[in-house]
Amino acid sequence: MNSELNPALDLADQLHELLRAAPAGISEFQLIQQLKQRHSTHIPHLDLADKLVLFRTHFLLFNALYRLRDSLWQARSAHLQINPLCMQLLPWQPGSSELAESDPLRDYYLDLQHLRDTAEADVEKLLASFWTRMQGGDEKRAALELFELGGDQPLNLATIKLRYRQLVSQHHPDRGGSTSRLQSINLAMEILQRYYS
Repeated sequence: MNSELNPALDLADQLHELLRAAPAGISEFQLIQQLKQRHSTHIPHLDLADKLVLFRTHFLLFNALYRLRDSLWQARSAHLQINPLCMQLLPWQPGSSELAESDPLRDYYLDLQHLRDTAEADVEKLLASFWTRMQGGDEKRAALELFELGGDQPLNLATIKLRYRQLVSQHHPDRGGSTSRLQSINLAMEILQRYYS
């Protein structure tokens, strides 16, 4: 693959190129790194340690991924699986229930007002509710507590994913929830996937 992406391409098209080059899937972090290495002008080229830069980069990436998923679906050419740990192009299959159902995350990322209205203080609050549970370094325990899982419940990835979908639906800002709670839920899911995949 070329070391630079075509600057005339929209971010969604640039992501499509990168996803086609990674048939086994690619993580959000790897996509961001590859976009930066290939000098994409569509994402901030600033330090991701800055929480607001990280939020904006994440938001722009997911906005483009959801736009790409919609266009691939309309063209009946592929299905894009969107998950922070593994974005993957899959063969298009008619009648996929995933796009027919309400998708609050899609709605959130396609509304650019969320990008414009989120300030650094919002991002700080967004992360604080989860990171305060991380004291002592037990990320797995903190993530399970956030998901209200544990005890006698048998834990597997299917159970965790079901609980994740319930929490996202319940706490999505478009349904009266908070952005900080949603980000904490997404972070907890990333952690639990590492332990239960």
